[in-house]
Amino acid sequence: MSRDIKRITIDDTAYPPLLRTIPNPPKALYYIGDISLASSGTCVAVVGARRCSDYGRYVASKLAGRLAENGVTVVSGMAMGIDSYAHIGALKAGGKTVAVLGNGPDICFPSGSTELKARIEAEGLILSEYPPGTHPAKGTFPMRNRIISGLSCATVVVEAGLGSGSLITAERAAEQGRTVYAVPSNITSVMGLGCNRLIQDGAIPIAVIDDVVSDLALGGLCTKAEGPSHILKQLGKDEIEIYKYILKYGETSSENLAKALKKEPRELNPIITVLEMKGIIGSGLGKIFIAK
Repeated sequence: MSRDIKRITIDDTAYPPLLRTIPNPPKALYYIGDISLASSGTCVAVVGARRCSDYGRYVASKLAGRLAENGVTVVSGMAMGIDSYAHIGALKAGGKTVAVLGNGPDICFPSGSTELKARIEAEGLILSEYPPGTHPAKGTFPMRNRIISGLSCATVVVEAGLGSGSLITAERAAEQGRTVYAVPSNITSVMGLGCNRLIQDGAIPIAVIDDVVSDLALGGLCTKAEGPSHILKQLGKDEIEIYKYILKYGETSSENLAKALKKEPRELNPIITVLEMKGIIGSGLGKIFIAK
């Protein structure tokens, strides 16, 4: 066994507690990197098909980056397509990510992901139930999908055809009692048909990138979801107060905002105007919402 690869069993204190609760949890895990990331209560899976569109790649990277900015650990399977862009988006945002493999942790699959795997090893966590030397096989990937969802309090499917393995991850997440989100797709897109079906079957549709962060914050699952640091740094005290309230509740009206913050509308209106000029919030039809 490589000196870089470590092993824990289900009886070890470092074993991810959320993973223990799923049916048929792995008896042992092999890993490279920071195993504590797998025990984070703020893990979210971002998954999708290997064959994906430019839109899917953009959404995966942007969504993972936004989650990472809010202290959420992004979990995926390091496959080509959506999975890889989810890892890349989290790392680019300076956040953490966990890659769950369908082979031994010493093997890079796909072979073209060597650079990505090395970066995840250094800055995140490579995780597998398969011992070193285990090569990928057809049945190993559906099995590992239960671990991806099992580590996560929620699973987001970004883009998937009807035959995509990411739909198995969504199914496992639902069976495990976890929240499932799906990014709506053009009804003429074969690549997104699986996501549209998930929504039809009860998955929560994502209307804007911040939906998942807002939901997790409101549900108390994402304790660090206070807003991206690059936005908070440019805001004053009163602006932060308004921004965090809208981030938490998704949208509001001027009247509700004034009542909640115990301020007069005339005090808030100039601040709201400045936030709109900065492009941080938007308004329409009497509602105020996060613009970016």
